[in-house]
Amino acid sequence: MASKEEIAAFIAAEFPQTKCIVEKVGDGSATVWHPVGHDELRPGGTVSGPVLMSIADVALYVALLGEIGMVPMAVTTNLTANFLRKPAGDRSIVGVCKLIKVGKSLVVGEVYLYSEGSTDAVAHVVGTYAIPPRQG
Repeated sequence: MASKEEIAAFIAAEFPQTKCIVEKVGDGSATVWHPVGHDELRPGGTVSGPVLMSIADVALYVALLGEIGMVPMAVTTNLTANFLRKPAGDRSIVGVCKLIKVGKSLVVGEVYLYSEGSTDAVAHVVGTYAIPPRQG
């Protein structure tokens, strides 16, 4: 198992392109926060789908690292998003992940995405990660 601080440092070093901030990690779950600015918006003033999927993917990866430890080469094999309502273009996005299954070679989890301050989900994402074989 990896700590919130270890995961946050790893994400900052290895994925400097993400704006996601690790808020919570543990017990097969994670919460990440992503600020929203002009670069995240699509026409109509809403957060774009690719940005939402990226936040969900980071939330899944953070939860996975928190559960099985630092496995940098775990990779996304599937990501399915259901966009439920228009996210606010002037509020950050919060991603709340819960792992559903943690196996030897696959991890499955779901993420609910919210506009900060709202309890109505803007998207529901289910994803699968492949875990590389352990050496030795």
